[in-house]
Amino acid sequence: MAILQPLIDMAEICYRQGIRHVVISPGSRSAALTLAFARHGGFQMHVCIDERPAGFIALGIAQQIDAPVVLICTSGSAAYNFAPAVSEAFFQQIPLLVLTADRPKEWQHQYDGQTIYQTAIFGQHVKRSFEVSPDYAHPDVQWAINRITNEAINLASIAPNGPVHINVPIREPFYPVAQEELAASDEVRIIKRLENAITWPQQVLEELLDEWESAPRILIAGGQGRPDAALNAVLNRINEEWQIPVLGDCISNLSGAEMIRHHDLFLGKSETEKLRPDLLITFGMSFVSKEFKQFIRKNPPKYHWHIGQDAFLADPFQSVTRDIPGKAAVFFESLFEKLDYQSFVENADLGHDTSFYALWQENDRNAGRKKHETLRNLPLLSDLTLLDRVFKCSEKRYQLHVANSMSVRYANVLATETEWAGVFANRGTSGIDGCVSTAIGAAKVNGQPTLLIVGDVAFLYDRNGLLIDRLPQNLKIVVLNNAGGNIFRMIDGPGNLPELETYFETRHSFSARRTCEDSGIAYFHVSNLDTAEQTVNEFLAFDGIALFEGFTDPVENTRAWRALKRALH
Repeated sequence: MAILQPLIDMAEICYRQGIRHVVISPGSRSAALTLAFARHGGFQMHVCIDERPAGFIALGIAQQIDAPVVLICTSGSAAYNFAPAVSEAFFQQIPLLVLTADRPKEWQHQYDGQTIYQTAIFGQHVKRSFEVSPDYAHPDVQWAINRITNEAINLASIAPNGPVHINVPIREPFYPVAQEELAASDEVRIIKRLENAITWPQQVLEELLDEWESAPRILIAGGQGRPDAALNAVLNRINEEWQIPVLGDCISNLSGAEMIRHHDLFLGKSETEKLRPDLLITFGMSFVSKEFKQFIRKNPPKYHWHIGQDAFLADPFQSVTRDIPGKAAVFFESLFEKLDYQSFVENADLGHDTSFYALWQENDRNAGRKKHETLRNLPLLSDLTLLDRVFKCSEKRYQLHVANSMSVRYANVLATETEWAGVFANRGTSGIDGCVSTAIGAAKVNGQPTLLIVGDVAFLYDRNGLLIDRLPQNLKIVVLNNAGGNIFRMIDGPGNLPELETYFETRHSFSARRTCEDSGIAYFHVSNLDTAEQTVNEFLAFDGIALFEGFTDPVENTRAWRALKRALH
């Protein structure tokens, strides 16, 4: 038996539980874990020398495959560098199995290198944190490691999904001797756990139907979610057959010709009180649109149902009256079936106000028309005019990734007509860290042309994601370089402060050119509107990983953004 046989068995349990991807940041104390997975032969191994982007690469992979990804690091501060990705995974409900190698507790405060407090290091940002004993020879410890590994994998994969942490103290020696085989033992045991089936009592169903029938104006709105063909199908039926408006931000991944797309532009108008619903049904996670959140807070519905699989009661609109557990597609399919049958039996329509649907559609079409008119009349290069051309030229069915700050806000306004193969953003914590690495992780496994929109600060902050062992060749990166954090000119507060450029925008003169040279990435750039479309087409047509950098002026960006908002309001 190998010295650290339970860790070899840990890798085997992960494999038999269906895990196939492992992201590793090299280190010595983690050698036993690394070799257990690397020599197993059943895993795709991804190596990134920096733990912070490594965590987001793992998140990007797990986001795509909707299954846990193993994340391994050595002891000490290395584990802390996983924290931003772990917290994002927790709030975005993405499954990760985080394995942090550690030194035995007796060496804390003994001037021993890479020895810190690692027990429960991620605090409340994991679904649970485990720690195993370093006394691997004891049969009780072997049993416990087997059980804990199974439990951690099951927990990461049970709704709401999320990261689970196992801290693994390891004593020396931990390197195998020459010719030593690392094979799983016969004692490996797999423990599967099934999710609870959710059924609603007849009384609850009747209450829901009563509320539906007493609400003539109904609005359905989707927050962040994965692409879901079944959900889109049933919502399109509800939208078309019952004339009920369905609204979704770009990250909701809702598709359909009649979906409300431009709410971010028209809900700030003064006369929108008449768009107030009697019944609001929401699902998914966060909403990008601040205008929609503020609109509902100012115009609360009589009833508000929220469908989700959260462990917490989420009420960002301050209006929820029913928290309904479950998957949105299952809920709407059941609701449609029951209401459709009831309408058939009673030979009557559903009684809701179809003019409410027409009003939402009218506002959406007008906003779309004014948006295009405004963009056509903007004569200079800006983030808006540049991205407008990028999206119009994206003829392939790209999977779109958008960084936080202004990138996701631009996408929510501009990326409305293109058919994307999914839109993704790190809106769990909405930080700028890890946006590049997440897209890299996604592109490594999604098998699709992948387009990332990212600001200069977010790109520079996460360049180390490009230190992954093999960069995905299906990735295209668009960097909006406005020489700083341009969003601080756009939002109320810092825009009028004398400290704006120094302490908020953090103005700089860096570009992505040398990063591309170091990483072997084809580089394209533009600094005026006349050549933008041609260069964008050349960039998108390039066969392999490429980066397009648009140099825009922060003052012009602000002027263009405000001109768009002013045209709608």
